[in-house]
Amino acid sequence: MAAPPDVELSAALSLELLPTDPLLLILSFLDYRDLVSCCYLNRRLNQLSSHDPLWKRHCKKYWLISEEEKARRNQGWRAIFISTYCDLGRYIHYYATLKKAWDDLEQYLGQWCPRMIGSLKESVREEDLDAVEAQIHCKLPDDYRCSFRIHNGQKLVVPGLMGSMALSNHYRSEDLLDIDTAAGGFQQRLGLKQCLPLTFCIHTGLSQYMALESVEGRNKYEIFYQCPDQMARNPSAIVMFITGTSYLEWFTSYVNKVVTGGYPIIRDQIFRYVHDKDCVATTEDITVSVSTSFLPELSSVHPPHYFFTYRIRIEMSKDALPENICQLESRYWRITNAKGDVEEVQGPGVVGEFPVISPGKVYEYTSCTTFTTTSGYMEGYYTFHCLSNKDRFFNVTIPRFHMVCPTFKVSTA
Repeated sequence: MAAPPDVELSAALSLELLPTDPLLLILSFLDYRDLVSCCYLNRRLNQLSSHDPLWKRHCKKYWLISEEEKARRNQGWRAIFISTYCDLGRYIHYYATLKKAWDDLEQYLGQWCPRMIGSLKESVREEDLDAVEAQIHCKLPDDYRCSFRIHNGQKLVVPGLMGSMALSNHYRSEDLLDIDTAAGGFQQRLGLKQCLPLTFCIHTGLSQYMALESVEGRNKYEIFYQCPDQMARNPSAIVMFITGTSYLEWFTSYVNKVVTGGYPIIRDQIFRYVHDKDCVATTEDITVSVSTSFLPELSSVHPPHYFFTYRIRIEMSKDALPENICQLESRYWRITNAKGDVEEVQGPGVVGEFPVISPGKVYEYTSCTTFTTTSGYMEGYYTFHCLSNKDRFFNVTIPRFHMVCPTFKVSTA
């Protein structure tokens, strides 16, 4: 049976009658919005909800404020939360994630790519972002705005923050554009209508774009590389290789790959090769591993031409005997596309070289291949001869590695 109304009212009002310590404990579980609401209930809850230690958790959770930062500011936790909220409150659901990504990236770059740190630009103000929206007549997503309140992209330099790729006759390095440069490249033309460039390569002119509206077959805030549809009747038609569904997902997933070692650092640059940890094979003392990358700027959907590059690492165990020193003589590849069509390739050496492998030594090289299907795989072996016994030849397995084109769509311009 339901309790009488006066009993229910009494129970509801009894919370404020609790002793201070248990009441503070209850308040410590509230979110910042509920804690603020308590300020308006009565004088006692107003006083208790202003208890400074209650705001420490919220400062750390939403603004990543450390004890050191608090000491530097010489403010209480509640004052810090309020002042930060007044400045960044609209980004409260994004700020901690993006600030951590930026902090992790800066720490990693400081160790492995220190010269890239100097290319990062300081944050912009709210009024700068508002001015860009007025200039392009489109709203910027809050996660994008939030990132630029932390860092305003980078200078147009090499190497680019968003990764590099190098072949014998091709080089790409993508800068993360600052807000003014991005606004200057905002597109209204057919095929790229209402698209904002996020990155730019000064060597190839390649950019990744973010759709600010759901037009021409794109989803709002989708991020993509674009290439012309060479067989379309409409010259404005483009193919979009999708790289992200939102700025937050796009940026943080890239940073996570970088700081966890998912992308190799080569000559002080981030190279966007993806390594499958299962794509490793060991024959005797020699281990072969492979990482791959898709190059949208050299690919097309119509006609089908999907360009991939792969990086091979060949390493002899440091515990191998000195007499096991050997030289690579030839290679054999078995290349299979998504239709099951097989091509076999054999030839001397690799990329014109015949590397000698000794205990603890590593040899790496880069090559490329194309498919007429959106995916395919390669496997094979290298033939080595032992330098201490030139009559001894043996094959070293190259593990099967798959190459897959990212999701794409054709614009409806």
